[in-house]
Amino acid sequence: MLTQIYEISSPDEARAVSEIGIDHVGILVGDGEFPRELPLALAADIAATIVTPARFSALFLTARAALIIEWARMLKPAIVHLGAAPELLGPAEVAMIRAALPDSLIMRSVPVYGEESVEIARSYEHIADYLLLDSHRPSDRQIGAIGVPHDWSISRRIVELVGIPIILAGGLGPDNVAQAISVVRPAGVDSKTRTDREGTHAKDLARVRLFHEAARAAGKISRRTLPSRLPR
Repeated sequence: MLTQIYEISSPDEARAVSEIGIDHVGILVGDGEFPRELPLALAADIAATIVTPARFSALFLTARAALIIEWARMLKPAIVHLGAAPELLGPAEVAMIRAALPDSLIMRSVPVYGEESVEIARSYEHIADYLLLDSHRPSDRQIGAIGVPHDWSISRRIVELVGIPIILAGGLGPDNVAQAISVVRPAGVDSKTRTDREGTHAKDLARVRLFHEAARAAGKISRRTLPSRLPR
């Protein structure tokens, strides 16, 4: 079971989170279009402290493909994570970004808010290397980072129907990640809000460790049991 933690904002956090064993260490990068985006130089300094085998995931909320490509070529992340709303950055643009960045894996966020989410996810088959399923407000220009779970039954349908590894996000923390894994059976799980320190965007390393341990344990149980398929 892969574990992924956002938003890492300092070299000390990156080092500590990767030493816990987190697989994907996520840094929000950008030129200030969205709150808390880190500038290029700082993001590079933080990424340099990630301890292998953890991998650097660069999250772009912007829909500006030229900026994404330019910055990703300089940062050289293992994973380029595209978090713009689907109506702003569609499959054709994602395919173009992927072609321009052959040395990075592409993770595409998919908003989970109804049955149409299944078709959005399917539109990225043969384009994205990972899909991140996250909660979404239709008025937002970005997907996720609202700290609430969504309908896991829809996420489970996407896992069953789409041939891309799925990372489940949306209000996950140490207290509910095992249940989420048992219902959805994703390839990995992501946490941001519920592994932050109370009232801040800094990481609570104790919560990160508990989240990682709970996910790993639940993943082992999930692999030992046969999935019960949901009705379609």
